[in-house]
Amino acid sequence: MKRFLYLSVGFGFVGLALLGVFLPVLPTTPFLLVAAACFAKSSRRWHNWLLNNKLFGPIIHNWQTNRCIPKKAKRLAVISILLFGGFSVFFAVPNIYGKLATAALLSIGLYVVLSIRTCPDASAKKN
Repeated sequence: MKRFLYLSVGFGFVGLALLGVFLPVLPTTPFLLVAAACFAKSSRRWHNWLLNNKLFGPIIHNWQTNRCIPKKAKRLAVISILLFGGFSVFFAVPNIYGKLATAALLSIGLYVVLSIRTCPDASAKKN
């Protein structure tokens, strides 16, 4: 049962990551990392598939080897949190307690994203 749950969550996050490739407001990297963690706990076959995938593999390898996220992904995550989270706080959540709770959760998310190291620029390595 636990294996099935991890597999299901893993595939769900791969689906979200796929959407993130095409939708500029949906971050791909965090979804891939969660999917990789789920597959690592449930299926060696699917974990290897994800690691060897042309589209997703490099992102996961980069995280596993360097423990950093690309500047573009970080920037997109921060903008998404501020833009869509801000919209939620100011327009979508009707009461003050909901607004405060939403703002607190957004702040935590923003802190986590900003605290993760940014990968060095590839062009800087060449010089």
